[in-house]
Amino acid sequence: MTVLSDTWSVAWRELIKFFRARVRLVVTLIQPVIWLAFMGNMMRGMTNNPMMAQTLGTNNYLAFMTPGIILMTVLFGGVFGGVSIVWDRRIGYLEKLLAAPIGRGAIPFGKMLAVMLQGGIQVVAIIILAALLGVRFATGLPGIFLIIIIAMLFSAILSGISLSLSASIKTMETLMAIVNFLTLPLMFASNALFPIAVMPGWLAAIARINPVTYAVQPIRELVIHSWNWGSILPGLAITAGLAVLSMLLSQAIFQRATTE
Repeated sequence: MTVLSDTWSVAWRELIKFFRARVRLVVTLIQPVIWLAFMGNMMRGMTNNPMMAQTLGTNNYLAFMTPGIILMTVLFGGVFGGVSIVWDRRIGYLEKLLAAPIGRGAIPFGKMLAVMLQGGIQVVAIIILAALLGVRFATGLPGIFLIIIIAMLFSAILSGISLSLSASIKTMETLMAIVNFLTLPLMFASNALFPIAVMPGWLAAIARINPVTYAVQPIRELVIHSWNWGSILPGLAITAGLAVLSMLLSQAIFQRATTE
């Protein structure tokens, strides 16, 4: 119970910072609006072609695109777990946390939990917007709940990677450069925005082993089709497994970096 309490205390501080940074909060909500409202509607005509509609699995490109926007949002939001470590180190707060009577492992876990909850809030906003724009979620409220869970698990993967990097990286600029180098290829070398079937062979091969693809697949199934567990479970299991691995790895690296 002490570990859980310590973890929540760290997470609560991060959530307070998130809600107080109103500009950041507004930007993180406006960005998916731009993607959905502009790009989604711009590409809507693709489904006028019956073959393209069959490839996408729906005659509504916005419905196809919504899972990708959900993952894109939590993908870029996940980097703030590591950014907060670098910032806390810069202002001297990290030393205070390390000296506080809390479990050291609660620091990375608490920051990851905060990123996951922030991602969940953003996903709810995206789902509401998508519904207003005409997207119908085939699995209803239970499916929406599972979509939020999958997105939060995926945000744990990216925040864990970011936290692992930030444990040894001392400058914000270096961390952001490395994270951007990783996140952009992850997003665009996946089936988030376009189906694998229309990709060139080399890119399709990368997309098939991309973690983003495994997270997008169950979400897209829940949005467009139904409770097809044969398509949902593999992606859900891989995403959850990578999230746990990322949590454990970030905790181990943080412990080592802060005890040297």
